[in-house]
Amino acid sequence: MTAFFVATVKVKNPEKFQEYAQKAGETFAPHGGELVLRGKAGDVLAGQIDHQAVGIVRFPDQSALSAWFNSDAYQKIIPLRDEAADMTIVTYSVPV
Repeated sequence: MTAFFVATVKVKNPEKFQEYAQKAGETFAPHGGELVLRGKAGDVLAGQIDHQAVGIVRFPDQSALSAWFNSDAYQKIIPLRDEAADMTIVTYSVPV
């Protein structure tokens, strides 16, 4: 069952966020991850949002996503992530 990593983002430091995004992107492939979307929020069509951007990464399944998130390669850039932005991170599995 395909799994998605979804991060909603409030950028605190744009330069550090770009550095984090590059480094994070380099960690996906060994776990079968593929960036689906990284972009700024556009028009709000209904409701309210409290973030500026979103990042979505697709993995073959939840175990691959978890292996990536817990990998040494990703764990070592978490301090940079936390300096760069405030994120809410949720995983989703498809189909529902």
